[in-house]
Amino acid sequence: MVNQANSGNERVDLAYRRKKNAEDMKHQVISFVLMILFTLIAFTAVGYDKFSPWFSVPFILLLAVVQVLFQLYYFMHMSHKGHEMPALFMYGGILVAFVTIWAFGTIIWW
Repeated sequence: MVNQANSGNERVDLAYRRKKNAEDMKHQVISFVLMILFTLIAFTAVGYDKFSPWFSVPFILLLAVVQVLFQLYYFMHMSHKGHEMPALFMYGGILVAFVTIWAFGTIIWW
């Protein structure tokens, strides 16, 4: 295993890593709880008869997009340094997919 100490003092490095890991774990637990809450809200929106499909479908898609962002940034660690290039390719792919669906939707389906 490669020693990746930054300060030369092992105690300081260990304390920093523990603090950083605790902070990351706190963010992951909070985002997990929020994703469970969003899932319950989506189930409620589907089961509630007073909502029209014109509201329910975009609302559920919005909750899904928020959950994907939580997955990317907190569970896949996309917010950390060194993930700029994979993020660029992912966002580029999402942009191409969106433009393609939009183009087919406006030209062919609608």
